[in-house]
Amino acid sequence: MKPRLEIGSLQALCAVEDTGGVTRAAEQLALSQSAVSHKIKRLEAELGCALLARRAGAPLLTAEGERLLRYARRILSLHDEAVLSLGQQPLTGQIRLGMTEDTTGGGLSRILGRFTRRHPEVAVQTQVGQSRLIEERLERGELDAGILQLFTHRARPSDRVLFTDSLHWVKSPDLPLDLTRPVPFLSFDDNCFYRQWATEAGQSQPPGLVTVLTCPSIAGIISAVHAGLGVSLLNARQITPDMEVLSEPFVLPPTVAQVVRIAHQARSRAVSTLVNEIASELGAHGQAQAA
Repeated sequence: MKPRLEIGSLQALCAVEDTGGVTRAAEQLALSQSAVSHKIKRLEAELGCALLARRAGAPLLTAEGERLLRYARRILSLHDEAVLSLGQQPLTGQIRLGMTEDTTGGGLSRILGRFTRRHPEVAVQTQVGQSRLIEERLERGELDAGILQLFTHRARPSDRVLFTDSLHWVKSPDLPLDLTRPVPFLSFDDNCFYRQWATEAGQSQPPGLVTVLTCPSIAGIISAVHAGLGVSLLNARQITPDMEVLSEPFVLPPTVAQVVRIAHQARSRAVSTLVNEIASELGAHGQAQAA
């Protein structure tokens, strides 16, 4: 008899990888730890190979587990697509989605493309802007949902946190700093909360900052850092190996969180479905996507 791959067991394998262990996978799936372990062992018995390494200091999955994981995600995606297509009334309506510039590619584009194919009666309109603008538009009811970045302590209990990241002062190694004079600062525009915090923190102790470039684009700021035009504030995912991370004399920045937020008045099934897909995929793999 050929081995069989049960949907529940594949879901357990993905949850183990996404959460980092059997215990947290059990919490995510609302199962007992022994139930999740049993599902994984049943997969291993069916396939005749170990899927979890189960050794201290080793990667979570074996090489065979990694191979099966790639198939499992594709199988579960097709499974969910079939259920949504055939198992209930189709979604309809319009979704106004806000996102930041660095969220527009990669994983999110794939999610939106798949969502549009699954739900052709839902019109998704996307708007790209700074996080503060997205937050304000959500409050005014001009957006139904938004993917935005904020300081971790400002995240709401209702926000779906995709991931957290650290902020760092950076410069080119070719830029010498004369700390007897104000430090040249490369700033995002007035709508960026990085700028507000950096300006206040940078001016709170000598030698202070002097803004030499203002740019709304992440690509523009990164290019200016590489050119040695000044110091900037970037999150860890945006720092390249040829940048120098600074500590003294700068204030340690707070951590930031990438979240998905639904507007108070936007509680349709279409909005909830899209937000759940974004949170489940970018939350698991957001470190490699963007914010």
